Amino acid sequence: MASDVNDLTIHFEEDNIVKVKELDKIILSKGAWATIIYKYQQWDARNEKYGKVGYSIRRYQKRNDRYSQKSKFNISSNEQAHKIIDALRKWTAEPVE
Repeated sequence: MASDVNDLTIHFEEDNIVKVKELDKIILSKGAWATIIYKYQQWDARNEKYGKVGYSIRRYQKRNDRYSQKSKFNISSNEQAHKIIDALRKWTAEPVE
């Protein structure tokens, strides 16, 4: 794993084929614990093309100057992404008590 949060990626190659193609990423938090949301596509070997765009939120912990992935949540569809966005908009608009 990387020692700099900016170098973390979900790009993955195997047998000269990019199996996971990172399209974009946004670093949500940095430090001893980092959180990144990725936009990506996965290679579909059966159809020999990339599948639908997906999203993944990943948490990394930095130890001994290296980040290692500790958890991940994959958003399975645009519909699920919109439901998450709607919930967060609703909750963040509510007054804090």
